[in-house]
Amino acid sequence: MKKQRTAAAPRVSRRAAENAVRTLLRWAGEDPKREGLRDTPKRVVDAYGDWFSGYAIDPAAYLRRTFEEVAGYDELIVLRNIEFESHCEHHMAPIIGRAHVGYLPTNKIVGISKLARVVDSYGRRFQVQEKLTAEIARCISDVLKPRGVGVVIEAVHQCMTTRGVHKARVSMVTSKMLGVFRDDARTRAEFLRFIEIEGRT
Repeated sequence: MKKQRTAAAPRVSRRAAENAVRTLLRWAGEDPKREGLRDTPKRVVDAYGDWFSGYAIDPAAYLRRTFEEVAGYDELIVLRNIEFESHCEHHMAPIIGRAHVGYLPTNKIVGISKLARVVDSYGRRFQVQEKLTAEIARCISDVLKPRGVGVVIEAVHQCMTTRGVHKARVSMVTSKMLGVFRDDARTRAEFLRFIEIEGRT
């Protein structure tokens, strides 16, 4: 998979990252040298390597292998309930949710697992949900060139449920519609019916 790094993100050594965790532990009032915390910096850095692996991935690469033998199929394709984990870029707290992705193909389709990988790739970065929604839709649109793309994300933000206002049952819904999903109300409504958003109480 093609590696991708932002120009504004200089490399930080693993040692420096682990020392940063020790600093935070001391700031919180703990002793990083006590038995239960000795390996915590290593574990946290390992976890960050997993949680933020999306920075090393080009999501568009997943969509470049397509299939054209579809017997003329040109109707809506929807993948529902793609579970993902991300992190809020404001508080570094988890965002846990589901993405629903749909597109209207032109003359090619993509393997459905690749749509889930696109969601994961963008999710495994520091995010705000609005940006995440738009990034997924734009990537699918730019690579597959479909007649339209729809993305809806429902997520719970731990920066709101475990701190601040402490509203545990609040979830956020965002959407991005491109092409006919944006211009044609019937196509948009069909997509929303497929993912059971329209009319939900």
